[in-house]
Amino acid sequence: MNDTPGWASPGSAPSDGQEPGTSTPPEPADRPGGTQPADRPAPNPQGPGTQWSPQQPPPGQWSAPTGAHNPGQAPPPPPPGTGWGTRPPTGPGGHGGYGGYGAPGGWGGGWGGPPPAAKPGVIPLRPLGVGEILDGAVSTMRTYWRTVLGISLSVAVVVEVVVVLLQGLVLDESTSTAALGDPSTTVDEQLDAMGSVLLNSGVVLLVSLVGTITATALLTAVTSRAVLGKPVTSGEAWRDARPQLLKLFGLILLLLLTVTAVAVVCVLPGALLGGAAGDALTAMGSIGSVVLAVSLLIRFSLASPALMLEKQGIKKALARSAKLVRGSWWRVFGIQVLSLIIANLVAMIIAVPFALLGAALSPGGLGAFTDPGTELGWTYLIVSGIGSVIGSLITFPITAGVAVLLYVDQRIRREALDLDLARAAGVQGYGTPTPGTTPGS
Repeated sequence: MNDTPGWASPGSAPSDGQEPGTSTPPEPADRPGGTQPADRPAPNPQGPGTQWSPQQPPPGQWSAPTGAHNPGQAPPPPPPGTGWGTRPPTGPGGHGGYGGYGAPGGWGGGWGGPPPAAKPGVIPLRPLGVGEILDGAVSTMRTYWRTVLGISLSVAVVVEVVVVLLQGLVLDESTSTAALGDPSTTVDEQLDAMGSVLLNSGVVLLVSLVGTITATALLTAVTSRAVLGKPVTSGEAWRDARPQLLKLFGLILLLLLTVTAVAVVCVLPGALLGGAAGDALTAMGSIGSVVLAVSLLIRFSLASPALMLEKQGIKKALARSAKLVRGSWWRVFGIQVLSLIIANLVAMIIAVPFALLGAALSPGGLGAFTDPGTELGWTYLIVSGIGSVIGSLITFPITAGVAVLLYVDQRIRREALDLDLARAAGVQGYGTPTPGTTPGS
């Protein structure tokens, strides 16, 4: 625990490898009369089982006697321990392990470990594991399902209605993909078809991105309250997120522009050079652009919760994210990727059957998937849109919840945010911070 910033175990434990004779180990507090032996002989070097002097009290006096008993009678069992666990079973001679206090080297030597961390909400207030972060996101969705599903459903329905209308009224009429499956078409016709497909996908992606940002902003308020065990309504989440919503759009737009600029800078030299050398340079630049883009996106992946929860500006939110991710890039990367894989896999399992059903009900049937020139029509768009809405009910809460809990976890590790959270949740006696200081300020 000592190597985890922002967290320290209560009390103190013996150092690993400490020799018994180099310092005075704590004596049992229940010696008769409350006295301690004045002189202690040097410890026996034969082993930890023979550390105590022959002048020690008999075994029956290690626990407070409740009444007289025969000398040959076994001592009564100690009373149940509270808070720190019970005393380990006594070994030969009436001593429990190392001087009656368990094995040397930490909390686990018979005392049962430190007390569990406070858990006022969906996560314990301590550094989190991967499973605890994912479980916290799912627990938020399960515990506050009315608010979470209400927000996710509202945003997903609006997004899918806009996407279906655009695809049915505007994009499909201007998009002709027949040239992509016709080998007799010219290169210009194929390029025009590819451009139409990219335009279609880009517009849909832009609309979906707007919906994702809105859902993330609202669900960030819900998850932050869930950490404290405090419920929040959709109206309260909206009032909390609304002042920062435009900044959040600006933050996402800035990240997209940055990633695009990185890709152009990496690919442009090879495109200008041309020839075989230019193609090789373009390929290398493409790989480099992907690496740099992923590196930047993970570095700034906590900027969104920092902006929403700390009420920061865009520049300060980016700086906060870079500071929190520093030294933990691979961990944040792994958790983010794992959450995206899980959320999108579940959404795909839900959406694919709806897409197949919509295609089967369309005039072209399932063969429309293999024929680029076939239009699937309104039936397919509506049925597949229903599947997308149901899938969004899973992806929105998980991705937003993981981002917020990762932000909380990193601040607990680096800035002892658990003390502030415990006080905000009303946990009594969790920690006593230094007066006038606030972790993370």
